[in-house]
Amino acid sequence: MELILTLFIPLAGAIILLFVNHEKHNFIKYFTLSVSLLTFIVSLFLLSKFDFNNTNFQFLTEAIWIERLNAGFRIGVDGISILLVMLTTFITPITILSSFSAIEKRNKEYYFLLLLLQFAMTGVFVALDLFLFYIFWELVLIPMYFIIGLWGGKNRIYSAVKFFIYTVVGSLFMLVAIIWLGLYVGGNILHLPGGFTSNFMQIRDVLSQNPIPFDIEKWLFLAFALSFCIKVPLFPLHTWLPDAHTEAPTPGSVILAGILLKLGTYGLIRFNIELLPHSAYFFAPYISILAVIGIIYGALVSAVQTDVKRLVAFSSVSHLGFVVLGIFSITVEGMQGAIIQMVNHGLSTGMLFLAVGILYERRHTREIAEYGGIARVMPAFSVFFGIAMLASVGLPGLNGFVGEFLCLLGAFKSPVLNSYLFTIFGATGVIFAAVYLLTMFQKVVFGPITNPHNHSLKDLNKREWAYLVPIVIFIVWIGVYPKFFLNYSEKTVKSVVSKVHTQSLGNTSTLNNLNLLKNIESNLGAKK
Repeated sequence: MELILTLFIPLAGAIILLFVNHEKHNFIKYFTLSVSLLTFIVSLFLLSKFDFNNTNFQFLTEAIWIERLNAGFRIGVDGISILLVMLTTFITPITILSSFSAIEKRNKEYYFLLLLLQFAMTGVFVALDLFLFYIFWELVLIPMYFIIGLWGGKNRIYSAVKFFIYTVVGSLFMLVAIIWLGLYVGGNILHLPGGFTSNFMQIRDVLSQNPIPFDIEKWLFLAFALSFCIKVPLFPLHTWLPDAHTEAPTPGSVILAGILLKLGTYGLIRFNIELLPHSAYFFAPYISILAVIGIIYGALVSAVQTDVKRLVAFSSVSHLGFVVLGIFSITVEGMQGAIIQMVNHGLSTGMLFLAVGILYERRHTREIAEYGGIARVMPAFSVFFGIAMLASVGLPGLNGFVGEFLCLLGAFKSPVLNSYLFTIFGATGVIFAAVYLLTMFQKVVFGPITNPHNHSLKDLNKREWAYLVPIVIFIVWIGVYPKFFLNYSEKTVKSVVSKVHTQSLGNTSTLNNLNLLKNIESNLGAKK
């Protein structure tokens, strides 16, 4: 029941908003905030009842939708998805609270779309039916398209259309792969009456015993990977992201960086790694090369930006590169690092966008050169801005360090990548991040106040304190005691990695090194 409520409370709130008079601005704002807070409270009950020692999906709900296609409303969570569901329910009320001053027109439509977006994003993380997953995946595009297109900057239409086209084109390849998988498993193997199935758990279990021929599986892998890598976004499919971030309103950027990008990395784990292990082994080095290029490229491009929001946008390309590298190391450490780094990026980069939004509301400019000496007039803001910046840099004791360290450690130990170069070059991204973020922070916060407009800037108000403090609590909590969060995903990740290695060992086209089994057993801590 908790999972159903977590999924459907935002949708119910969105439907109720449709019947509210659009002139009741305050009611609309506080009603939307109340709905999101209620969803977060319910999700805490979900988390408290979650058994992290159980590697199976929990809180399962199933209702047949299209019987002949074996398609249904199937939802559940495991150790991988539970943290992302919690990230969604945590970031959304913060986004809504930050919208109170950022959104001044069409309030009813905006908050309706925001609740609809939360419903769709949560649906992606909990869907255990391929058709249901695809519906939620596509539904996410609609509210985000309008949020950018209606409440964005001067080039909002261009950015919204670009975001929509990129994602839709990738989704078409995923749809083809879903249809082929359903026909292959439901018709050729299970011989179901309808010759089709979209039951994810059924497909996963069948493929573990009846692997797809590698010549076909690699095309399915590429179809899924293209769709998910566009959403991440992985270099060189990243070009929509800086434009979308730059033109989106501040709350839109927060939810885009905080949650939306994680749909892609989650899909890579759930589909490319779990369902297609042989191709995952084969393509892991190539995708990891793109991830490392993205880490370095995103950092270098960030270093030359003059717009502080665009700088943070390009930093996402770099930080998400660490996540992809951790995933395709196909090690427990790497995948654990990828999952916790998804959460970390949502917190620290989301907070950076909030800080940029606070500055923009006061000065209506994002040019770094327009600032300087902010610490003199906004000391509290400068502290929060500094914490978000240091978390993104990866300072030990804050959340970013944990995720990046585990991703690099996983790549270092990976028997699949089998090269220290991935870690060596990937680690340079940490150095570059320190360069561009510290330089930006120094120019904005320290030094003399050269612009007279900066003398009268007001420090944080109570509402801004209310949405920044909770983020800082989690940034420090994860940095100091990550075990609490890693416990939820550890057993599931070990199970997934073990299954992937075991299935792939039977395929000589992707694994023919006799020493690899020993490395895998050592990595998993297997008993001999």
